[in-house]
Amino acid sequence: MSDKKNTEVPINGLFEEESPLFGASAKGEAGRDEAADKGEAGRDAEVSLSQDELVALCKASVCPGCDVHREAENVRLRALADAENVKKRLLRESEDMKKYAGESVLADLLPVLDNLELALAHTGNLDGACKNFVIGVEMTRKLFLDAVKGHGLVAVDAARGAEFNPEIHEAVGTVEEAGLDDNRIAQVVQGGYLLKGRLLRPAKVMVNKA
Repeated sequence: MSDKKNTEVPINGLFEEESPLFGASAKGEAGRDEAADKGEAGRDAEVSLSQDELVALCKASVCPGCDVHREAENVRLRALADAENVKKRLLRESEDMKKYAGESVLADLLPVLDNLELALAHTGNLDGACKNFVIGVEMTRKLFLDAVKGHGLVAVDAARGAEFNPEIHEAVGTVEEAGLDDNRIAQVVQGGYLLKGRLLRPAKVMVNKA
């Protein structure tokens, strides 16, 4: 009877905790569980990133020299420039609104001033009994001018003999006077006014054409 090497593993040895098969299986299961836990932890870490960390990650992922980065930088700079221009424009409009807030009111008061000046222009033939009346009208006109001057309203320079300036004067006709040079004011039909340096109403004048 020949001797045979016994290489068979007892069947009951497969289920023992110390057996190689059981140990490998347990380690495999434990490794998979550990990998799954790491995967879950990684996903949790990605979700828990703050906004600043996400922005930093995006910046680190984009090459500063690539076209995408340059275009994004150009868009950002244009947006900043547009925002600054809008801010300056709104500030300028707000200042102009405050500066010329009384423009419409003063424009409505100009006909009153015109009538006072017109009344004074026709006082040459009045007798002495009307002297006090003329003085009262003159004082009213002076008080009126002082009041509106406090709000920045000043008369346009349109004296007889002054040079015609189309920026502040409006020619309503021409005359020929030998004593005046060409393109000089011969007569002021209606006074003009400036409000804080801006033309509120041009002076209507007759211009000499020699």
